[in-house]
Amino acid sequence: MKALILKPSSLGDVVQALPVLRLLKRHRPASEVWWWIDARFASLLEGDPDLAGVVRFERQRWGRPRHWPEMLASIRWLRAQRFDWVIDLQGLARSGAFAWLANGRLLAGLDEPREGARGLYDIIAPRASWHTHAVDWYLSLLPRLGVPVDDDFDWLPARPAIAAAVREKWLPGDALRVALLPGARWENKRWPREHFATLVEQVGAQRPAVQFIVLGGKEDADAGRALAFVLPGRVLDLTGQTSLAEVIEILRRCQAVVSNDTGPMHAAAALGKPVVALFGPTEPRRTGPYRQWDQALQNRALPCVPCMKPTCTWRQPLECLRSLTPRLTRERLLQVLATT
Repeated sequence: MKALILKPSSLGDVVQALPVLRLLKRHRPASEVWWWIDARFASLLEGDPDLAGVVRFERQRWGRPRHWPEMLASIRWLRAQRFDWVIDLQGLARSGAFAWLANGRLLAGLDEPREGARGLYDIIAPRASWHTHAVDWYLSLLPRLGVPVDDDFDWLPARPAIAAAVREKWLPGDALRVALLPGARWENKRWPREHFATLVEQVGAQRPAVQFIVLGGKEDADAGRALAFVLPGRVLDLTGQTSLAEVIEILRRCQAVVSNDTGPMHAAAALGKPVVALFGPTEPRRTGPYRQWDQALQNRALPCVPCMKPTCTWRQPLECLRSLTPRLTRERLLQVLATT
């Protein structure tokens, strides 16, 4: 059996979809599975033990007409593979079109109404409720394909070579490490930088053995530098310096994570790390750290929470996150560290 999974982006969405791959390979070990992914995130899956390979979706390049021959060549390659199953876990018009063009024997996808892709599918998985977590929604497609769902899988298998490089470059020896993830795609998903700084100062004073590691992209470099200034020598700023695979191996070596609603938060949850998740406009039951969403910090007293909007329109801007005080977050983090 030969299958194609389409889940191009983002980092968090791809991580949350990985259980579908793991269980498909566990229960159909002879299957050959490929993954269609945005080229920006391909390094996350390259060399994955359960994949025959990745198919790069060059989203930025293929937006320009002079690169359309590349896109057509990719579609011809997909069709030539004669996939038995094509599984669209994105559920939007673009992924649905590529899934249909792949011309597999069976096309399965999510009952996502926004862009009409579900009209192309032979098998559709509805979301059980508005609050159903994304991971559970993706997994609900498997029984419709005759594949059982259980917990017997390794979500993010270790990459020994990358782990060794991480130890050599940044994290030698054993230490009590807390990862800080101050970035997020939406501005109104970002806990105030000054709150992060106060948290580092207070927890650092109470737990002098803790080492903090700031992770994020180049766009988070200012936050990384500001946090490193709070406790020189105890805050390692790695913003903009790591690959996706390195981020995962760094998180694997941490005992706790303090995070906004952002992609690496899902990787931390997949690794089984305790996550102090800071939520404002989004719904943790839908997209929070898997099986830790009930521990997410969120101010439900505000009538606008969760607004699910990328821009804050409340009369007190970003109050949903500003009201999550450093003291509240510190107490939660110290509770987590007390059990490690």
